[in-house]
Amino acid sequence: KIKKKINKTPPPPPPPDFKNKLYYGDNLTIMKQLQSNSIDLIYLDPPFNSKRTYNLMYKNITGEVVPEQVEAFCDSWEMDEEKQELMNNMQITMRHYEIDADFIAFWDTWIKALRKINPKLLAYLLYMTTRLLEMRRILKSTGSIYYHCDPTASHYIKIIMDGIFNHENFRNEIVWCYAGGGIPKNDFPRKHDIIFRYSIQDKYFFQREYKSYGKHAKNGKRATDLGGKRKLEYRKEGTPVNDWWTDIKPLINWSSQKLGYPTQKPIELLDRIIKASCPEGGIVLDPFCGCGTTIYSAHLNNRKWIGIDIAILSTRLVKDTLQERYDILENSHYEISGIPVSVEEARYLWESDTFQFQNWAVEYVRGFCTQKKTRDSGIDGRLYFKDKNDKLQSMIISVKGGKLKAGDVRDLIGTVEKEKAIFGGLISFDEPSKDMKQAGIKMGRFEDLSGNKYNRIQFLTIKEMLEDKKLFNIPQNVNRKDYKKDRQERFYFN
Repeated sequence: KIKKKINKTPPPPPPPDFKNKLYYGDNLTIMKQLQSNSIDLIYLDPPFNSKRTYNLMYKNITGEVVPEQVEAFCDSWEMDEEKQELMNNMQITMRHYEIDADFIAFWDTWIKALRKINPKLLAYLLYMTTRLLEMRRILKSTGSIYYHCDPTASHYIKIIMDGIFNHENFRNEIVWCYAGGGIPKNDFPRKHDIIFRYSIQDKYFFQREYKSYGKHAKNGKRATDLGGKRKLEYRKEGTPVNDWWTDIKPLINWSSQKLGYPTQKPIELLDRIIKASCPEGGIVLDPFCGCGTTIYSAHLNNRKWIGIDIAILSTRLVKDTLQERYDILENSHYEISGIPVSVEEARYLWESDTFQFQNWAVEYVRGFCTQKKTRDSGIDGRLYFKDKNDKLQSMIISVKGGKLKAGDVRDLIGTVEKEKAIFGGLISFDEPSKDMKQAGIKMGRFEDLSGNKYNRIQFLTIKEMLEDKKLFNIPQNVNRKDYKKDRQERFYFN
């Protein structure tokens, strides 16, 4: 028999001053700040082919599908300038991470073909490849990575992971099988996900898990045939879990675990992964943490954790859930990083990552970000509300991190008129001048059904947002499911 080499000695524990972290921002930027060989386990379930499901989440907030989120979670897989630059530099990037030269040559040929056949898939693979390279760097030599994906792109992802982590370090293709949901008319129902498991080397931490024998057991123990003679073999643990999982059920709508996140995975799934591949007290990283299932499982199983997400909506959800369900408080038990709480921190974010600064400012005022980085429309995001005809209307948001100019206000007014929007909002560090404010006043006011009047062009400074807790003043959307609760809660991260 060929015995799998298993490291029986757990990796060294994290330093005593390690504090769990929840990051808001681009996971590539954040992972580059993490120490090499520092993470015991990485689990990722990145969005792809998720246009419908992610829009359902944002529809719950606005009452309708939000155009920005179609773009954020589907149309972002376009071969824009950023992806083109990634493609042009990928060979250099791979050599920097010491990827095998033969794989780099294969990549070049493969990618040229994909560019013509499936450019959306290529954009996704470019995005993920740069991040997987960084994940390999920060993963401990005894660590493991689990990549959760649906069958749409799983075969492409495996090729990339073979190249980055080496095919001999491929450990399992886990098939998570489940039932429920709709049944297609002309196809077999698609009722499984793929989870690829890789290590860094052939010595890695792994703790086997068992499940009960079920109906084949006798008094909780199983009879087996050994050496041709009938004999009872007593194994209290049960039978080892295979690489196909049918005993973990997907979340149903009325599950107590549900957090309103349509792609949420059951905590039992993460429990199995974490127990198997992260030593107690080790560090788990989820670079696409979403609603935070990985974080909650890590906490319940006595592991340290790092969660990253690019949406404040997710960060807010995780923060609230940690406090309400697990009595875990920010600053006492973990830290939130990447969300400015002072003008100085906001300015630092703008200087280090302009695009992320714009996203933060828009999401802070409860807006929806325009995700494309290569844009010149002057629209950084929108706020939504319903008019008297129950039609979705918007405020166009423009964010300016540099010196505020009179032309910025004129451009915003022009965009509002061109887009036929009701409102325009300008966020800036600088206080708008008297002339700028006067230009905004000339756009007039909007009156709602209750007779409340609102300036059509509004201004907010970063100082007013962070220190005075001011938001844009637009009609409340009474069709929001959480309207009453939302009137009482604030959206700040203090």
